[in-house]
Amino acid sequence: KVGARARRWFLTWGFFFAVFVVRGVLPFLIVWLASPLSLWGALTATFSGDEVALKAIESSAPILLIGAGVFLLFIFLHWLFLEPKTFGLRGERFFLKNGVWFFTTASVFLTAIVWQAIKIDPMIAFGAVVGSSAFFLVNGFKDYAEKAEIRMKEEQGDARSDFSKIVYLEMIDTAFSVDGVLGAFAFTLSIPLILIGNGIGAMIVRQMTVSNIDRIKKYVYLKNGAMYSILGLSLVMLAHAFRVHVPEYVSPLLTFAIIGYFFYRSRQMIAQEKAAETAALPS
Repeated sequence: KVGARARRWFLTWGFFFAVFVVRGVLPFLIVWLASPLSLWGALTATFSGDEVALKAIESSAPILLIGAGVFLLFIFLHWLFLEPKTFGLRGERFFLKNGVWFFTTASVFLTAIVWQAIKIDPMIAFGAVVGSSAFFLVNGFKDYAEKAEIRMKEEQGDARSDFSKIVYLEMIDTAFSVDGVLGAFAFTLSIPLILIGNGIGAMIVRQMTVSNIDRIKKYVYLKNGAMYSILGLSLVMLAHAFRVHVPEYVSPLLTFAIIGYFFYRSRQMIAQEKAAETAALPS
């Protein structure tokens, strides 16, 4: 837990940094790098409605979508093979026991995606490679932050300063900001909508982090739902990149359905635990 002053800082200045610096700037940089527009052109195109600029963004969408799709696919595979979890579906235990196959599986998927993409456009294939590189960069950053947190606990225990805790939270939040921004492109290419959605998401995450984290932890299958929804979004993005038509309602419908299912599973487990506790009480 952090003190009241540090909590206020995290919810104000930390929120400003996460929304306006990370989640605000990153979408524009992604559009700029994926399109032939200048940095100023990418910035103004999202608000001016200039048809030439918007067409340039749309034409570069497959490059953006395949990169983000590979990035999200690798996030799911990393969770499936390597991360400890509460098993929610059959087969998850098998993949965790065979975690050594993560890198082989990721390599095979990337090779197949690049092989098919290069037949359409070498730049789309390049986008897939960039998505792969982005995953390993961001994942390495997360691993470093987590190891730094463990090291701080061992060295300082509960006596860690609020400053060190805030720095750790900001490092983790920055890494997850990349996930959120890239995932948002599965729903829309509109930068204003992405900014609004990510801003709301950043505020919700902060509120849960500083006040309701223990309550959220009770919903043990929510992370499973998040990861399977990431898999669904990655497949939708890859389909769009390969010019396979997927109706616009599929992404939100898929996300709500998957999260809703695992939320229901979590509620069931909470109810079962409460019933077991009640039955154990002396009559």
